[in-house]
Amino acid sequence: MTSRAIAKTDDGALEQLTHAYGREIFARLDSTRVMPFSPAWWDQRLMEWTMGDEAVKVQLFRFIDVLPLLDGSEAVNRHLHEYFSEAADRLPPWLQVAVRHMPSNGWAGNVLARTARWNAERLARRFIAGADAAEALGAIRALRERNLAFTVDLLGEATVTEPEADQYQAQYFGLVTGLSDAVDSWPPVEQIDFDETGALPRTNVSIKLSALFSQFDPIDPKGTCAAVLAKLRPILTLARNRGVFINVDMEQYAFKDVTLDIFKQVLLEPDFRDWPDVGIAMQAYLRDTAADLESLHDWAVRRGTPVWVRLVKGAYWDYETIVAAQQDWPLPVYRRKSETDANYEHLTRYLLEHYRVLRPAFGSHNIRSLAYALATADQLNLPARSFEIQMLYGMADPLMDAVTAMGRRVRIYTPVGQLLPGMAYLVRRLLENTANESFLRASFTEHIPEDQLLMNPQTNHAGTHAQSRPEAPTNETVIRNEPLIDFSREDARQAMSRALESVAHEISASRTYPAVINNRTADAGQTFDSVNPSHYRQVVGRCGRSTVRQAEEAIAAAAAAFAGWRDTEPKERAQFLFRMGEVIRRRRFELAAWQVYECAKQWREADADVAEAIDYCDYYAHEMIRMSRPRRRDIPGEDNDYFYDPRGVVIVIAPWNFPLAILLGMSVSAIVTGNTVVFKPAEQSTVNGAKLMEIFQEVGLPPGVANFLPGIGEEIGPTLIESPTVAMIAFTGSRPVGLHINYEAARTPDRQDHVKRVISEMGGKNAIIVDDDADLDEAVRGVAASAFGYQGQKCSACSRVIVLDSIYDQFLNRLVDATRSMPLGPADDPGAAIAAVIDADAQRRINEYIEIGKKESRLAYAGDLGKLADEGYYVAPHIFAEVAPTAKIAQEEIFGPVLAVLRAKNLDEALAIANGTAYALTGGLYSRSPQHIARVRHEFRVGNLYINRKITGALVDRQPFGGFKLSGIGSKAGGPDYLLQFVQPRVITENTMRRGFAPAVGD
Repeated sequence: MTSRAIAKTDDGALEQLTHAYGREIFARLDSTRVMPFSPAWWDQRLMEWTMGDEAVKVQLFRFIDVLPLLDGSEAVNRHLHEYFSEAADRLPPWLQVAVRHMPSNGWAGNVLARTARWNAERLARRFIAGADAAEALGAIRALRERNLAFTVDLLGEATVTEPEADQYQAQYFGLVTGLSDAVDSWPPVEQIDFDETGALPRTNVSIKLSALFSQFDPIDPKGTCAAVLAKLRPILTLARNRGVFINVDMEQYAFKDVTLDIFKQVLLEPDFRDWPDVGIAMQAYLRDTAADLESLHDWAVRRGTPVWVRLVKGAYWDYETIVAAQQDWPLPVYRRKSETDANYEHLTRYLLEHYRVLRPAFGSHNIRSLAYALATADQLNLPARSFEIQMLYGMADPLMDAVTAMGRRVRIYTPVGQLLPGMAYLVRRLLENTANESFLRASFTEHIPEDQLLMNPQTNHAGTHAQSRPEAPTNETVIRNEPLIDFSREDARQAMSRALESVAHEISASRTYPAVINNRTADAGQTFDSVNPSHYRQVVGRCGRSTVRQAEEAIAAAAAAFAGWRDTEPKERAQFLFRMGEVIRRRRFELAAWQVYECAKQWREADADVAEAIDYCDYYAHEMIRMSRPRRRDIPGEDNDYFYDPRGVVIVIAPWNFPLAILLGMSVSAIVTGNTVVFKPAEQSTVNGAKLMEIFQEVGLPPGVANFLPGIGEEIGPTLIESPTVAMIAFTGSRPVGLHINYEAARTPDRQDHVKRVISEMGGKNAIIVDDDADLDEAVRGVAASAFGYQGQKCSACSRVIVLDSIYDQFLNRLVDATRSMPLGPADDPGAAIAAVIDADAQRRINEYIEIGKKESRLAYAGDLGKLADEGYYVAPHIFAEVAPTAKIAQEEIFGPVLAVLRAKNLDEALAIANGTAYALTGGLYSRSPQHIARVRHEFRVGNLYINRKITGALVDRQPFGGFKLSGIGSKAGGPDYLLQFVQPRVITENTMRRGFAPAVGD
């Protein structure tokens, strides 16, 4: 290509050169077109058909995804029918008829199922080179015969357990050894085995760091790095000794910084610092990548040895955009493909300008992107072999051959693995082929003109660097949920660490937290200690032990303040809540830190609680404004007003497991609707209750509207519940206490002129059904998170998992391994997946149920506490198998890390078991059968049902929370009916007719 080489040129000349290279590639493609009616030709026809309709594409990919799990022709055909029936109206007429008459069994059903499986497997083999290293060698040899280099990628299920991480490490050892033994014995290929400096490693292996550690989590970079490095170092040592190149793949955005840190850390170690045969992938669709490349360059200069960089567009765009939208986080990727393409070219030039330090490998099937790289290298007078082109196995083979024919080194990213774990990879490849903006689709299927495909992406977009967020809701009753903290960000981790240090310093000052009545601090009198469950020798605060007299004073203060607060304009009351939300945002990390210490809530759990508190402030303020609008029904001569009055004094009795969110949510619901409140936090979370009182005072809530009453429930509870002055009781806690409150509140003494209203959330015995076609990676993770998140101490926690018989053993084994892999530790340790339970009573009660479980069923797993047993109130997670539906551990709420795994013959039995308790709070289903999902939606009778996700973590307004049966009395918290419980409706009718005349209606 010396005729094209130029020392320096302007942008116009570079564009001309880019177009020249692009036209040459297109010209070479014309000679490598797919032969009609060949297997590749039929694959292309399938792609064209699926590209034509999004609904058809989704159903086809869902079927391919679930197919490996389906056992027998009946299951295969049932899923085929279910998926394509959902898109039947989009199918060609002949296929609509075929779907309606699709056989489910018999010889015709068997033929259909075998045909479907054979076609899916054939399609998978197009993108997957083999099941293992030995099987892949044939495909690799075929690549080298076409002058194509390779890098092997190991496919597999998500690493959910540490045994799986060990297996991945062993498989990487096998790839490095097995491939190098064979490939190094083959004759050299000049075009791909050498660059301008000499011989290159023939064997090239790509690894995913998250595969080496099941608990890979950026919230704990130190622990994650240590665990990954322990498994990575032996792989690198073996690879270096055998002359094998190792490339680190880049995964989702949350893992990026930790992946880069591990890469840099290990390659500065003496054993690897001078090793050049390593690289890392970088994704051009990320907004951070330019800065990351500059940082990587500076690091490599300090290291003194170059590394390779595989520049790719990025394969997780859909995932990243969905996560960002769900979490309301800044979008980390460029929103438009043209922006990504433009950034790719910017990064391409940077790499080529620094090729001696960052050796470039350009991974793309976009002819414009490849042509730009070739043209820029010519402009910079770089040696032809100073960089390479990389493409994906099974995609755009004519393009591979065309670029190879130009004398360039082309390396093929070659997946190796079993078909079952490889299906997720296959679906990603199909999505890339069929994406609306895919270059392959545009060039090979839609036949867009070459000049248009070769256009400069810089001319196709604007605002490349703008951060993207969804537009704010326009409906004032629809809130934007407060985003959770993204602890993959270093600044967030540092802020949390500083807050923990600050709160620890305040704890050391041994503060006392007495009652606050009528905005005046009461005499503390006797106190009780609130301790840190993770370190029970640490006293978080000394709390006032309120007396009966103080309880009466608090009720009297609330009663005295009621009339004035009732008559305060609703919009003004709402403003107090808006201000509270702002105060909580400012104090967010501090408030979360108090929960870590007083309630043993891990970082994410504590932050989610604080975010929920903010949501309650915003949502209930908006709801009050909506409810306050006059509702009138006027006719000539008569005005009719419908409006709401508050009830009076409200007692709020809250639990410790959501020490801010639930306490605040019940309190502000009463306050914003015009009631006054006496709120009593649980003894175990009293300091967090005191922090809420600080917020009420900071926003200037009038005296008596909110009164903080710490104390022991048995001592002051009867006074609060039985007082004739009290109009309403809002309670969240255990079933026995909730039923007792309801019973006592129903009494109406002579001095009481009203019937008390009670709302009570009383827990659950929540079940998740795992269907026989469930995604087991997702199901195991979701069940473990639902059962053991915050030590199983959420009313929504999963305490029963009902698994269909055919996958019961497989699911149970992975669940046990996954639970064994979850580290135990104090809540202030970001790496701890399971911390302490709340107190000694809870510890004792849970251990009693564990002993019951050992007698009722088979103990499948019991965790080991080690030294933690003497440090705090720890209970290791326990899993019981073969549990009978009527067993105590399957019927009674335990409120701890104890999970019963029940077996069901079929979905009928699973639903009967799931519905067979006195509770109806939350439930879940993992299934990929549309019919089973529809049936469970209809028949699983719980307040909150979650499908194919964990059953904890409800968000205000998005998933209003609450159940029925013995799970609770009242409407759903965070929902449109909740505030109605705190008011009573009134109607005023006025006759406006005088002497036969009346104002016009609407005046």
